[in-house]
Amino acid sequence: MLHRQSPSTSPNPSPHHRHTFSDTLMEEKMEIAQALISKWDVSPDSSSLYCNITNLFAADNRYEAKQYLNSIKDLQAAMQYYISHEPTSENLVLAQGLMQNAIKRLEREFYIILKSNRQHLDPESVSRASRSSFSEFEDESEDEEESRAGEDSISEVERVSMSAMEDLKAISECMISAGYGKECIKIYKNIRKSIVDEALYHLNVDSRLSFAQIQKMDWEVLEVKIKTWLNAVKVAVKTLFYGERILCDQVFSSSPAMRESCFADITREGALSLFVFPENVAKCKKAPERMFRTLDLYEAIADLWPEIESIFDLESTSAVKQQAINSLIKLGEAVRAILTEFESAISKVHSKAAVPGGGVHPLTRYVMNYVTFLTDYSGILADILADWPLPVLSSLPEAYFGSPFSDDGPINSAISTRLAWLILVMLCKLDGGAAIYKDAALSYLFLANNLQYVVNKVQKSNLKFLHGDEWIEKHEARVRQYVSNYERMGWSKVFATLPDINDNQMTTQQVTECFKSFNSSFEEAYNKQASWVVSDSKLRDQIKLSVARKLVPAYREFYEKYRQVVEKKEGIVRFAPDDLENYLSDLLFGTGGSSSHLSSSSSLSSISSSPSHSRGGRSH
Repeated sequence: MLHRQSPSTSPNPSPHHRHTFSDTLMEEKMEIAQALISKWDVSPDSSSLYCNITNLFAADNRYEAKQYLNSIKDLQAAMQYYISHEPTSENLVLAQGLMQNAIKRLEREFYIILKSNRQHLDPESVSRASRSSFSEFEDESEDEEESRAGEDSISEVERVSMSAMEDLKAISECMISAGYGKECIKIYKNIRKSIVDEALYHLNVDSRLSFAQIQKMDWEVLEVKIKTWLNAVKVAVKTLFYGERILCDQVFSSSPAMRESCFADITREGALSLFVFPENVAKCKKAPERMFRTLDLYEAIADLWPEIESIFDLESTSAVKQQAINSLIKLGEAVRAILTEFESAISKVHSKAAVPGGGVHPLTRYVMNYVTFLTDYSGILADILADWPLPVLSSLPEAYFGSPFSDDGPINSAISTRLAWLILVMLCKLDGGAAIYKDAALSYLFLANNLQYVVNKVQKSNLKFLHGDEWIEKHEARVRQYVSNYERMGWSKVFATLPDINDNQMTTQQVTECFKSFNSSFEEAYNKQASWVVSDSKLRDQIKLSVARKLVPAYREFYEKYRQVVEKKEGIVRFAPDDLENYLSDLLFGTGGSSSHLSSSSSLSSISSSPSHSRGGRSH
């Protein structure tokens, strides 16, 4: 019972001990608080068993929960009153005892709500619920709740999540106001940190993985871990840390200091472990095959940076932001180092064996595929390469390199220049590789094949937008020059055997020698080029058409004019003009032709009638 001072014991009380209206009001508030707090008492000597049956903040006790919180506020007001007016009052001692019991109950309720609503307070549910407006902590009857459920579009999970956050917020505000904030945040930190750590564990974020361990890993193993991290970081930032920040902000909205302390202590360790992984990867071996995973790591952090900066904008979590920045810096340095290593690897390629038929070199395919894939990362490469010194342009062959600047400005120009430089290094290497071929015509065909492959790759990829039309046109012109050199070296001897058709002074012997020389030169050119190849079908047709236009009409005129002069001499005229077209159509497939090599024993009649020279069904 509350201690009341009887008026009869002091017929003339002093003003300080006069029983005032305020005394009565405080005593009434304490009586109400005592009844409610005792009902939900969790102290060992409590006679109430009700607290072991249900929770104060259960759905059936919404009104009573609100009254309970209000009674603590009233109790606190009473304590402040007695401290100011009657510091020796027994009611102050009673109020302090009641307050301790009430706080124990709130601690229990706070713990229960956090534990029992774990799945409803998961970051994803919290994130969704945050998009709905939080109502004030208020009582609703069952009918009102059912009515609102019919009108509201939010899910039941979101509703439970919102309700739990409202309860937690109400309890935290009450405890903080009563001076028990430390007890509140201790419970909160212990439970929520275990949830965050467990979530990171299930995302396969290994916080124990050191740089030394990463450095010793085989690339195949490390690549799997990188893929895992790329999936984990998106969930961690967009859902886990974001949801935790919302929950902390909501529950401890009345105390910015406690809000910051809770969020920092719960997430800092896990977030630092998460963001140090890319830095450790960046410090490992700088091998070309690691480029794209390195870019993936950089891109992931760069894309998530707005969220990282927003979520960890507190002074106590600045280390997390700094770690993310450090990882970006190290990854950017790694990308530049890998590009340098890639260029060096191209320069060090030494191929002693010629590509059969003068086809596309494996180096060309590898480099162009590599460079093409790099264009998929144009956005982040713009950041990485923007402040990296460009190669010295003065020594670059203009025909290869073209204009060093594009219409997209200096940043894209940095990407274009760097990638064009890599292509140039490769083309220069191929120029040296062409010397392996003993036949000059084949060396030019080799160069034409490889440069055409480069042009095709540029035209069919984002390189087209980086390098521009002028670059493509200059390289196409160089392909045509290579083809022209091939024709000159590969067919000039054949062209030279045909005399000036206007020369009417040729004797039978001279005509005979011309046919013999042509037969021999054509056989030699055909046999030599039977295994040569042009991979690009359009270029192949252009080359054969060009040779045919120069050779067949000239030979046809000579053939028509002088065939009868030597027709009595068997074996002198071995090719009809149509035969030349058929044989030319058979070249540059790299298959050796559809027939065996031409030989000096071949004759016009046998060639024309033999089914083995049907050109495999190909038509000119």
